[in-house]
Amino acid sequence: MIRTSFILSIILLTLFSCKGKSEKDVLVDFYEKGKFNGTVLIIKEGKVICDTALGYKNFEEMKLLTVDTPFCIASLTKPFTAVGIMILQQEHLLSYDDKASRYIPDLPVYAQNISIRQLLTHTSGLADYENVLVLDHDKVTNRDVMNFLKKQSGLRFLSGSRFEYSNSGYIVLGQIIEALSGQSFNKFMNSRMFLPLKMNHSFVYDAETIPTSEMIKAYDIHKKPDDYSLLTTGDGSIYSTTRDLYKFDQALRKHQLLNEENSRLMYELPILKDKKPSEYGFGWFVSDHAALHTGGVDGFRSVIWRDLKNNTCIIALTNQGDAFPVYEFLDAEKKALGSK
Repeated sequence: MIRTSFILSIILLTLFSCKGKSEKDVLVDFYEKGKFNGTVLIIKEGKVICDTALGYKNFEEMKLLTVDTPFCIASLTKPFTAVGIMILQQEHLLSYDDKASRYIPDLPVYAQNISIRQLLTHTSGLADYENVLVLDHDKVTNRDVMNFLKKQSGLRFLSGSRFEYSNSGYIVLGQIIEALSGQSFNKFMNSRMFLPLKMNHSFVYDAETIPTSEMIKAYDIHKKPDDYSLLTTGDGSIYSTTRDLYKFDQALRKHQLLNEENSRLMYELPILKDKKPSEYGFGWFVSDHAALHTGGVDGFRSVIWRDLKNNTCIIALTNQGDAFPVYEFLDAEKKALGSK
């Protein structure tokens, strides 16, 4: 009974900054139903509506989460990779219509004509390694992915003709960043984004990372360990917090990283072979004046939804991925925001 009271007290304390009742009710409902263990930041028209942590970063030792606990954001890394490419374009080191093979000669013959633009928009036709290599072994590296691509018989479709999500493509983009900057992906992100934006709790997880006992652990729906172990970079290697991701959101809105032309281009959708617009710009799913990206790998899930007109965003990170219905949560919070 004492322990139950203690846990309830912690829940109430961690929710103190959720000022909007509707948003709080949505979050508490997901938490109480066992659907959410993580951190949430909701901003409406530049004002903090909710900024809180609920649950544990380690179920075995019952270590509580804080808003400064970094989570693996998985594919939310892709907007960072895309911005990295755009920064290099602004420095006249590349052009979006350059062939990727100009910078990565090691690409297989069938991929020699893929453009950087097509990699950014997932219209390259490169096969996605994730559901193949990850099933074979967990410590997948960029080299493993390049070897995987060399074993493919060709592109899955004519480059530029259709959209198909490809983690492999963003690994190639990460390698272009390394080739042109002369830095590892890790050091580039640190020097060009994390440090300038004071994203003090963000880092790239790669082969050089030494895990510590303080790092968050990931779990499945039954609270069994399901931790992150990939060593690829460019497609999903960043750990971050909701507050750091909000700094990234604000930097994009205020043109701190990109000029106005690239800030506009980032959300433009390519026209596909069927003459219809795709759904993915440079690092973002785009629709109805909003940009969205989700991430999911092993026990981690993440989502950021950004209303591009009203300086409003919803950010959620969890380390109990299978329990979290991302889109159900997002729809409920968007509805709560719209009801005010």
